[in-house]
Amino acid sequence: MTLIFGALFAGITLLAIGLQRTYYHYPVKELKRRARNGDPLAQLLYKPVSYGISLQVLLWLTVVMSAAISFVLLSRAFAAWFAIIIVAFLLWLGFLWLPSSRLTTVSTHIAAWSTPVINWLLNYLHVPLEWIGNFFKKHRHFNVKTGLYEKEDIVELLERQRDIPESRITKHDIDLLQHALQFGDKLVHDAYIPFRSVTQVNNQEAIGPKLMDDLYKSGFSRFPVYEGEQTNIIGTLYMKDLVKKKSGGHVKDVMRKEVFYVHENFTLQQALQAFLKTKHHLFIVVNSFEEFVGIITIEDILEQVIGKQIVDEFDQYEDMRAVAAAAAKVDHDINKKAGAEPVTEAEELLAEPTDGETPDIVVK
Repeated sequence: MTLIFGALFAGITLLAIGLQRTYYHYPVKELKRRARNGDPLAQLLYKPVSYGISLQVLLWLTVVMSAAISFVLLSRAFAAWFAIIIVAFLLWLGFLWLPSSRLTTVSTHIAAWSTPVINWLLNYLHVPLEWIGNFFKKHRHFNVKTGLYEKEDIVELLERQRDIPESRITKHDIDLLQHALQFGDKLVHDAYIPFRSVTQVNNQEAIGPKLMDDLYKSGFSRFPVYEGEQTNIIGTLYMKDLVKKKSGGHVKDVMRKEVFYVHENFTLQQALQAFLKTKHHLFIVVNSFEEFVGIITIEDILEQVIGKQIVDEFDQYEDMRAVAAAAAKVDHDINKKAGAEPVTEAEELLAEPTDGETPDIVVK
């Protein structure tokens, strides 16, 4: 009987470890999205996951307590050293083999069967479990032996720094650091432009003032080109190519035929690597059913890093005089705000943007 109960608690240990992997196989946001889209399994799993840290504490307590009870019972049936080997093997099986294995139908069925019980436990134990989880989360960075911090600790530290009146780190820099730290947790789904908001162009459309005016008003500089149905993307139209063409011909004559795709569940880090590798600035976003759901540009990803929209009114980077004039204007404004000595007439003239003509400077 002792051996049977020892094996039972050993099975509970493996079950709790397996449930951890199943519940957190998808990011929480993705699980929530699937639940909203009517996925029955996602709807079932999302409820316990929504308890946050309480679910993690419950599963970890189950692992620790069941492993300890299993060891005590097995040590009565066998020698203590043999019981240690069995428990160690179970922990190896749970923490090394299970995480590297695929999510199977059996594991999802077990999770579906266990979820009602876990929901019932969390309903009554949520408050104490959350307190335990927050206590350890709050004090884990006091670990003298390792001195290790997690990403959330740094984000929290920066948030505290924001509220300090004498802080030497500006709020802008804090926002930038926080968004950069959280960049790796975000998915393409969090940043892409949905299909309904995408400005597309038919490959048979004639090039002329009306088309250029419509595209200019959209505020974008790159557009997916489709043939027939709008989901049949065959190329990309760049506004600068259209400007060079000016008029005459059709979109298919100036579009670029390269089309690149990225999955909505890819991380933004993966998408950024794809942009750098292909040197393409627009990707078509698809879902698991290979459906066109939107687009993402490199600007969309960079906005997630800096935490705000990229708006730059100055875009004459190919004009050397314009760049120099813009830099001079910035220096002029800084000196003016700092109360520096008045600039000379020549410097004022250089600070003013020109239309490509060198201003006349009179030397007195």
